[in-house]
Amino acid sequence: MPRQLISTGSPFEAAFGYSRAVIDGGFVFVSGTTGYDYATMTMPEDPAEQARNIFATVAKVLEEAGVSLADVVRAQYFVTDRAYCEPVLAVCGEVFGAIRPAAGIYVVAGLLRPEMKVEIEVTAKLR
Repeated sequence: MPRQLISTGSPFEAAFGYSRAVIDGGFVFVSGTTGYDYATMTMPEDPAEQARNIFATVAKVLEEAGVSLADVVRAQYFVTDRAYCEPVLAVCGEVFGAIRPAAGIYVVAGLLRPEMKVEIEVTAKLR
């Protein structure tokens, strides 16, 4: 299968030169995704709600790639404050409870914009 690029239409993708996801070598690599509701370009304040928005975006991208959240083999979670770890991980547990991909959570100094509290990146296996 040739390399395939997937876009969600986010203005960030074209402006910053990246794809929301790339299908290559039997995997779907989903870029770091933040909690925007891309229909309204709004961001909830709550980090758990940001995580829910992220998983909604990621699920749509994976579906377009022909896979689902059940095919995720690796997940990386980035938060801007230790206090966000547990609320975000609770959402991750809701989404990945039975799937259980290899994962890590990282507390970072900041993300691109101050309203961004959470960023999630996943890799899924094509079946």
